[in-house]
Amino acid sequence: MKRKWTVTVVTLAAILTVIVAGVALFHDRKYNIISILIALLSCVPFFLAYEKKQMKTTEMILVAVMVALSSVGRIIFAPIPGFKPVTAITVITALYFGPQAGFLTGSLSAVISNLFFGQGPWTPFQMFGWGIIGLLGGLLQKWLLESNHWRIRLSLFGIFAGVAYSMIMDIWTVLSLDGTWSWTRYWTSIGLALPFTLEYAVSNVIFLMVLTKPIGTKLQRVKKKYGLDESYS
Repeated sequence: MKRKWTVTVVTLAAILTVIVAGVALFHDRKYNIISILIALLSCVPFFLAYEKKQMKTTEMILVAVMVALSSVGRIIFAPIPGFKPVTAITVITALYFGPQAGFLTGSLSAVISNLFFGQGPWTPFQMFGWGIIGLLGGLLQKWLLESNHWRIRLSLFGIFAGVAYSMIMDIWTVLSLDGTWSWTRYWTSIGLALPFTLEYAVSNVIFLMVLTKPIGTKLQRVKKKYGLDESYS
């Protein structure tokens, strides 16, 4: 367990370093390289778990399926800018496969779906934003699911996720102007993005309420059928 979290913390630190370096050194001009590096770093905990035989191929396939569902879902709802199932599917993955799987699903969903929406200097921030939401969802798995009030708790987390993701993207908005930081511009960006943030938070709640039970039930059945090891989840 100690080794697992050491790897996770080091990986997150490396991802943040890559993002900061991309902004400070390359002025967001090397976003493709940065996105690839983040994707690779997101896979590190999975690679190490697989090497230690703590993870089965079936689990990796299921996570890949969740990434695909998340990416396709984002494309399907493209006509409605702030209404996306990415956060919900990322959180559901984290609830049943753990925080590392949640981070991987969130980060890969961003870069893969942007093959349709278009890659740009915003992609690394999207990868980190959705990834960290998945990580937190996995860490709060017991609190979110193991209660008679799980719907209320998931709804609150969905609202939190919408606000957190928007605030992370507002960081990119400020830095994209001239590469310098300004708290005034940051709070202004948050205010201007408020309608989108509210729409996104509401969509998170709706998708979590609609998808968690049916998808979660199927994931639980598959895990039980194939005896997936939860020691790394």
